[in-house]
Amino acid sequence: MLSFSLLEVSEKTTDIIKWVSIGAIALLIVILAATCIKGRKFSTSEIAYAGICLAASFALSFIKVSPVQLGGSITLASFVPLLIYAYKFGPVKGTLAGVILGLFNFISGPYILTPLTFILDYILAFASIGLMGFAPKFGKLSATAKVSLGTVLVYTARFIFHLISGFIYFAEGAIWVTLPDAVLANMFLYSFVYQCVYLPADCVLCVVVLIALAKTNTFDKLLNLMQKKQKPAEAVEPAQAVEAGAPASTDEK
Repeated sequence: MLSFSLLEVSEKTTDIIKWVSIGAIALLIVILAATCIKGRKFSTSEIAYAGICLAASFALSFIKVSPVQLGGSITLASFVPLLIYAYKFGPVKGTLAGVILGLFNFISGPYILTPLTFILDYILAFASIGLMGFAPKFGKLSATAKVSLGTVLVYTARFIFHLISGFIYFAEGAIWVTLPDAVLANMFLYSFVYQCVYLPADCVLCVVVLIALAKTNTFDKLLNLMQKKQKPAEAVEPAQAVEAGAPASTDEK
């Protein structure tokens, strides 16, 4: 049984949440600014699809099983919509969308121990979705192999961030009343086991869904749907055609 409530974790809990929220907003502004500076602005369609994928991922995150207390849950492949988005639009935009999803998850069930655990659990862990943006560059592999490897890469990064956060969390042994001394002596191992209870299963669900989408060509159809429409080629003026070497029409009398 836990010996604390959310408000009892620290007398400065409210202030921490406030400054963390401000920091999260500032981080988003920096990311958006960097995106614009590099000439990778979001188009209207990219923003629309980002919103759709975010809404789908957020909704799926509520369909879950929680085998461990305070956090870890196996969701109904909630990362899949944003993994598809990152695969299509690249790591930068995928990372930004992932961070936004992390903030949504924090807002829906706010809980932090320290600002560092917030950054690890809600910013960096969800930002790892952007790694799927590198999957299309995995050589001549099939789409099935690319999405599978990309998903494993994302969850490996997420596992590492949650692992470090868990170590920090469980190292605060004073907040527990029933934690065995053997566990207190090795918090890193305890955090590792904790993450293994739910993250691998969540990863497997995402891989299975993505493979099913790829095998049925639904994945390609979704990518084509997100394809940015190209502007029709402008008509070539006759004068330009002549300069380009095209034969000019002559009207002989």
